[in-house]
Amino acid sequence: MAINHSHYLEIKQNIPLNVSLCIVTKHHSKEDILSYYDLGERIFAENRAQEFLKKKDLPNDIEWHFIGHLQKNKVRQIIPYVSCIQSLDSFVLAQLIDKECKRIHKILPVYAQFHLATEDTNKYGLSKEEAFSFFSNCEKLTNIEVCGMMVMGPHTANTKRIEEVFQEANTLFHSLRKDFPKLKVLSMGMSDDYKIAIQCGSTMIRIGSYLFEGDE
Repeated sequence: MAINHSHYLEIKQNIPLNVSLCIVTKHHSKEDILSYYDLGERIFAENRAQEFLKKKDLPNDIEWHFIGHLQKNKVRQIIPYVSCIQSLDSFVLAQLIDKECKRIHKILPVYAQFHLATEDTNKYGLSKEEAFSFFSNCEKLTNIEVCGMMVMGPHTANTKRIEEVFQEANTLFHSLRKDFPKLKVLSMGMSDDYKIAIQCGSTMIRIGSYLFEGDE
């Protein structure tokens, strides 16, 4: 079992009370997931629909977040089982999720994914320029609630550049909150950059490899 409890304790001791830990479980077994469940964690995330569906029978008080690019033909499969979709990157996808939620009488929290690290050209997400109209249009939908923003830091060792992107995200987050008060969560920061993200105002970090690379 590849569990790094020393890294887990480090994170739990150092993150502020207002920051949630979302444990990313891709490529990890149910046994690995349950080891953190037994420590009291309840928010877990997957980024591929197929892998998520193999794990949906774990304890039903787990809050499953979907954090990967969601293909339209996978929406119906995952909607009954997810607690949140963090990777909402288009209004067309928002409409489809809303339609499927309506079909099963579910209201689903979702996060708008923004692509602010423009040097990473293979990433998905909304631009800053789309933000206001996107949120305005989503307010017309009845079965999703856009209550968060998700951002990925740039793929670089340049901590100054990572900080710039996270600060940009934080500024956008607080600007949008003036008009959209349901916006509560700023999800940013992963294994390599979560400390910078917290300094820049993140309220949820998404940690995978740092927790599963084996104990020291």
